Amino acid sequence: MTAIGGGHGLGRVLSALSFLNRRLIGIVATTDDGGASGLLRRNTECIAWGDIRNCLSQLTTQPLAREVLNYRFNEDHHLVGHNFGNLLLYTLEQLSARPVDGIQLLSRLLNVDIRLLPMSESPVDLVASTKEGLHCFGELHVDGLLHMPASLHLSKSVPATPEALRHLRRSDLIILGPGSLLTSVMPPLLVEEFAQTVADSQAPVVFIDNLIPEQSPAGKVSLAERLQWMEEQLGVDVVDLIISSNPHPDIDKPWVQLHQQQPQEPHRHCASGLCRALEQSLTLLAHKLPKRANIKQV
Repeated sequence: MTAIGGGHGLGRVLSALSFLNRRLIGIVATTDDGGASGLLRRNTECIAWGDIRNCLSQLTTQPLAREVLNYRFNEDHHLVGHNFGNLLLYTLEQLSARPVDGIQLLSRLLNVDIRLLPMSESPVDLVASTKEGLHCFGELHVDGLLHMPASLHLSKSVPATPEALRHLRRSDLIILGPGSLLTSVMPPLLVEEFAQTVADSQAPVVFIDNLIPEQSPAGKVSLAERLQWMEEQLGVDVVDLIISSNPHPDIDKPWVQLHQQQPQEPHRHCASGLCRALEQSLTLLAHKLPKRANIKQV
């Protein structure tokens, strides 16, 4: 099983399904150019580590480790703005043959069994083209657009991480979202090998909707419009089923309702609710799934 996305939403899905251990992998977007990730990228030639660090912090069961990963240096320190977890991942990359080796080492230290893989081990940025013919470079500018872009692409062609591609080809279920459509879900799908693999895969694709509208152009349009836009970008409709907290009668796809159980955090998906919704999804998609596909806790 493969889940694709960015830090917050993907981390939540992986955490909810953490009992699957090595049966589940996460393919993480690495195009962030804001905050601590952007600060590190502007000073070094590296991928964006923030979303990977965010996923690790949600997967570790050690509270102190979570605090260490998310620690941010304040204005009293010469590393002001930097995040310790990002710096740690960057350091491990420098000491390893490849970025994935550093991620795997830190995962072992944190006792995280789920495999996290970057969409690519080569640094790359997100670029949006508007209907007016303007080009917006970087995630910060993309999220700041007033309207959905005419097209979205990467600043250059980069290879998919080989291990991620192999896992994706063997997956019996593919999960997209939740999270920002433009800057979390779409970046991995803009890597040509991933897009083609998802399009060619016999595995059904489940799209998990956000609980509240995101702060980006995608949050200003309906789910039907978002899915239509994604289909136009990829050249194929890849979504087989939708998990959402709200009905969408204008979408002609199977739909599973997600019952939100955390009113104090309206933006945050409930782990048990996600599991139940995914179990229902597997039942509805049974005709497309191989017999081995399940998310039962063992």
